Amino acid sequence: MSAKTHDVYAMLEKLISCQSITPDDDGCQDIISDFLRGFGFEIKTIEKSGVRNLIATYGSKRPRLAFVGHTDVVPIGEIDKWSSPPFKLHEENGVLFGRGTSDMKGSIASMLIAIEELLRLSKEINGSLMIILTSDEEGPAIHGIQSLVKDELKNTKIDFCLVGEPSCKENLGDTIKNGRRGSLSGSLEVRGIQGHIAYPQNARNPIHLFSPVLQKLINQEYDKGNEYFPPTSFQVSNISSGAGANNIIPGVLTMDFNFRYSTETNADKLKNTVVSILDNEGIDYSIKWSHSGEPYLSRNSELLDVCSRAVQKVTKKDAMISTDGGTSDGRFMAKICNDVIEFGLVNKSIHKINESTTLDNIVMLKDIYKQVLQDILTIKQS
Repeated sequence: MSAKTHDVYAMLEKLISCQSITPDDDGCQDIISDFLRGFGFEIKTIEKSGVRNLIATYGSKRPRLAFVGHTDVVPIGEIDKWSSPPFKLHEENGVLFGRGTSDMKGSIASMLIAIEELLRLSKEINGSLMIILTSDEEGPAIHGIQSLVKDELKNTKIDFCLVGEPSCKENLGDTIKNGRRGSLSGSLEVRGIQGHIAYPQNARNPIHLFSPVLQKLINQEYDKGNEYFPPTSFQVSNISSGAGANNIIPGVLTMDFNFRYSTETNADKLKNTVVSILDNEGIDYSIKWSHSGEPYLSRNSELLDVCSRAVQKVTKKDAMISTDGGTSDGRFMAKICNDVIEFGLVNKSIHKINESTTLDNIVMLKDIYKQVLQDILTIKQS
């Protein structure tokens, strides 16, 4: 193992050893803070409701590039199904196993060593650099980046934001994200009248009442999408009804559903469309809404161009530009920065038993990040 490979491996090994199941950081940000402080970063720690956030800053000039990520990981699941201890980095034939290797401690380790290599070349950079981390991305995401954007970061001028989420699908460098769809969820309750199944005239079956309405909700065209986003998608995650016996017409049907929506619409329009369809059918119902994120899109992104060139230089691949996948903290950063992209490791194993990445990928990702830093902070004129 070469010295440069050893550095990023050693950093990842330290980060994986922290059992930082959301929202517990378990000392992960202390390791990162100590490392960055050694290169002259100013460190600010913000703790809110059991969530730990870190803002590390180097320099004050423009342009300002922020790397955004999270130190928390999802629970490990059934530990006996792991091939090695989930919080001890295990290498086998170049594959690195451990919870958080891909999502997203591998990205953090790669960025930290990229920064080390850059600043060892020159302490003088033409701009400034921020590292913004939270332990509340895999959880409710209320007291993490969302909270920082509203308070500590609201007056901070950030020119470029690189979110280190695992963006790639099959191979490192195949995908960069320049946006994400919004997410709107609803819990619907349709009320009928319970009764004996042999006397349907004395009851109102909510399943029968709702069946044609469901088809209308599914078939409704909410928008046509655009060049960056597919059409908005309505999906049902659960439908439940029944009174516990096969001779009873139930009195209530419940349904959970979700919209992943494009920039061609918004949450209010989607709510109004659903309500209009339900009202037109004259059924007795109520809905509880949950809006977890608006869509964001970085058009004409300079950072995207820089990252694409860096990917091509290191991997010899031309990255596909995409907005698919779930929500990320990019949706919050887009409120204070016009140029937000996401680029990180391969996402095939994230949240799974035996989550993994490869040694080659974390080294290449480090090289890509270093090239991005050089292009933004040492070549670009302020």
